[in-house]
Amino acid sequence: MERFRSLMRMTAVRLSAVYFLLFAVCAVVLVVYVTATASTIVEDQSRAAISEELADLAGVYQQSGIVGLVRMIDRRARQPGASLYLVTDASGRIIAGNVESLQAGVLDDAGPTPDAFSYERYSDEQGQRYHLAIAEVVSLPNGMRVLVGRDQSEQVRFRGVVQSALILALALMGVAALIAWFFVGRSALKRLDGVTGASARILSGDLSERLPVTGAGDEFDRLSDNLNTLLARISLLQEGLQQVSDNIAHDLRTPLTRLRTRAEGALSAPPNAGEAREVMEQMIAECDQMIRTFDALLMISRVEAGSDQVLKSEIELAAIAADVVDLYEPLAEDANAELVLEAPASLHVYASRELIAQALSNLVDNALKYATNTEQKTRIVVRLSKSEGIWSLGVSDDGPGIPAEKRDRVLERFYRLDQSRSMPGSGLGLSLVQAIARVHGGKLVLEDAGPGLAVRLEVPRDERVTGERGDG
Repeated sequence: MERFRSLMRMTAVRLSAVYFLLFAVCAVVLVVYVTATASTIVEDQSRAAISEELADLAGVYQQSGIVGLVRMIDRRARQPGASLYLVTDASGRIIAGNVESLQAGVLDDAGPTPDAFSYERYSDEQGQRYHLAIAEVVSLPNGMRVLVGRDQSEQVRFRGVVQSALILALALMGVAALIAWFFVGRSALKRLDGVTGASARILSGDLSERLPVTGAGDEFDRLSDNLNTLLARISLLQEGLQQVSDNIAHDLRTPLTRLRTRAEGALSAPPNAGEAREVMEQMIAECDQMIRTFDALLMISRVEAGSDQVLKSEIELAAIAADVVDLYEPLAEDANAELVLEAPASLHVYASRELIAQALSNLVDNALKYATNTEQKTRIVVRLSKSEGIWSLGVSDDGPGIPAEKRDRVLERFYRLDQSRSMPGSGLGLSLVQAIARVHGGKLVLEDAGPGLAVRLEVPRDERVTGERGDG
């Protein structure tokens, strides 16, 4: 009984029950209407035939009198068929006809009988004694009564057959519906039980659990696929959060330890204005680095969480790239590097000016930090390009590059190839660039520049940009 209640709580089963009831009601109404219409038509035809026969008999009565009328009725009564004929005297005694007895009161009033009445024929066998008929009664001047009618038993049997067929059809439909509900509902409940069990394990903390997918491609599978994608995303975010927490604790512990050590050293050393100032400057530098780390984290969070709120407009990408190159040229000269811009004269795109400038600055800054050395001049190229459906900006160098197996790792927050943390940086530069690429619907690609590394941000082109269409 509990399983039945669970089954009836399902929307699909309730809708099926409603559809079945509506279909059954419509079928009953339709059959009743058709049957009643057919019966009415048959009755009207019978009454029209009765009127024609009465007209013929009236002509015989006018020509041959009562004797000719009785003879004609007796002759017609002996013929097989559904017609009824009866002549009685003023006292009600049967003179001629094929009717043995009538329902009481039929001959009392002249005119058409309002309803069907029962009667018996002379030729009826045992078990076929009662019939139904409609008729019209005519009173003659001498008190005699003439009844002409038509048998309606066939119509009654027709209605009975239709009613039986309707009841049988509804019964079969009901049984078929119950069988379908049982198997379909049982399958649905089994799948819901699987989803419920998986959900309970997920709620208990097992984020590796996934909702079952049968491969049928129905609405349950589509819902499970979407929820599994959501669970995978949540699991990935949780792992990223845990990793970020660990990395923050690791990366902040070292500078905080250095701050404490320098402060303790300054307090324990003899007072010296010059040394104290140097210690304070070092402590401020450490604090600035931590602030930059938190600023980068905050920007990544804002970019990832506010993709719909990022202000985008039509911008001139070539001009932005030229400004960034001009900004970093002095730093490139100091690092023994050549900074080159390869870009079309004009490239209009639909993007956020601030975020694109930040991404390009991060890429150039990374190249200057990790690809340059004092022994050999390094070539760093800022390249803008456009192709069918996408535009891209990238930075390539001829430095040491990044091993192929570690290119995915460097996109993780706080991950650094320099495990000793001896070089400046927080390990958030490429993570921020990747977040900016995602907020623009694009992706960040790391490739081998042979030698060196090529980092390219690819973004789909937006047809709303008139300048972009004009450029390409």
